[in-house]
Amino acid sequence: MAKSKKRKTKVKQTKRAVTARKTKTKKGKRPVKKAVRKTKPAKRTTKRKATKSVAKKSAPGKPKTYKILMMGAAYGSLLAAKMLFGGHKIHHVCLPAEADLINAEGFRVRLPVRGRKDPVVLDSQKLPGKVTASGTAGVNPKDFDLIGLAMQEPQYRSPGVRELLDAVAKSRVPCMSIMNMPPLPYVKRIPGLNYDALKPAYTDPTVWDNFDPACLTLCSPDPQAIRPPDEKVNVLMVTLPTNFKVAKFDNEKGNVILRQLAQEIDAVRFDPGDGTKIELPVKLRVHDSIFVPLAKWAMLLAGNYRCITADGMRTAQEAVHSNIEEARSVYNFVNDLVVKLGASPNDLVPFEKYAAAAQSLTRPASAARALQNGAQNIERADKLVQLIARQKGLSHPAIDAQVALVDARLEANRKKAAA
Repeated sequence: MAKSKKRKTKVKQTKRAVTARKTKTKKGKRPVKKAVRKTKPAKRTTKRKATKSVAKKSAPGKPKTYKILMMGAAYGSLLAAKMLFGGHKIHHVCLPAEADLINAEGFRVRLPVRGRKDPVVLDSQKLPGKVTASGTAGVNPKDFDLIGLAMQEPQYRSPGVRELLDAVAKSRVPCMSIMNMPPLPYVKRIPGLNYDALKPAYTDPTVWDNFDPACLTLCSPDPQAIRPPDEKVNVLMVTLPTNFKVAKFDNEKGNVILRQLAQEIDAVRFDPGDGTKIELPVKLRVHDSIFVPLAKWAMLLAGNYRCITADGMRTAQEAVHSNIEEARSVYNFVNDLVVKLGASPNDLVPFEKYAAAAQSLTRPASAARALQNGAQNIERADKLVQLIARQKGLSHPAIDAQVALVDARLEANRKKAAA
């Protein structure tokens, strides 16, 4: 018993010694534990940084801002004004007096908005983007992401403009024509035509020789606008606020830009000065079909060119509604021709819709005004349609008569200028 008690006491003493040693060891390691605590915040900081970096990568980036060259500052200022909302930089090529005024004061576009008595004024100097202007000298198309052609077709053979247009062609920068007259390289995107036979419709077809059709598209200038004659040349007044309709490029680089511009213009909510945010008309619609912009052809031949008369001009409203059955016949003939070229009827605009819009067109078309002012060349979309129709074995007596009339008026202006 005495021996057993001694052994139990020894075991207890041994346990106490082990416990004491453990306690002593723990006490000795306290500084190490403190060091571990110090390193923990460092680990947490590293984790936070990694999380923040991942969040940046996953967050959508800001839309890219583009440099856009616009050849023309009259009608071109309408689409330019809408693109400025995206913060883009736009450079207009125009006449020296126009350039000086735009650089000093910007430009202003008066835009009618449904439900408002007075038009909204878009002042380029108050919009997010930036506008500059100059003549043709020193402009390098390769400095830009997108180029807009917003002059009348005969102007592209003018000295300086011709050379710049050729540089645009050779640059292969995506180029969007905003003309009633489709550039010849765009027409080459329509299969099955004899393109050389269409050259007589162009003032100088050689200015288009170096374009790659894949880098050129057409935007139908459906919105109507004028420069008020009693105001400065940096003012544009919109008279019919419809949408721009552009066919996509055969080059995806250009399509990315077009889609971004279209989305930005759609998203605009503008404060006209009364604290409200209103949606603005005149959108940019991007279409897969190359025939959608050609819906304008029927409107041009049923309305615009019929503003030209033997001894003067008349309004587009009169051109359509003074003989609406003939206007309808011409309109439907042209639409049928475009369908034969490959368009879907859904690409086109019904005559009734156009005729209703024409009720508000109380001014003569620009082609008629130019002829009346002595122009020796105008855009000849009328002749282009006539020549294409002939290749398909088709003709319309009213179109043939109108083409002959325009030919005669131009010849008279040339003779008068040469006298």
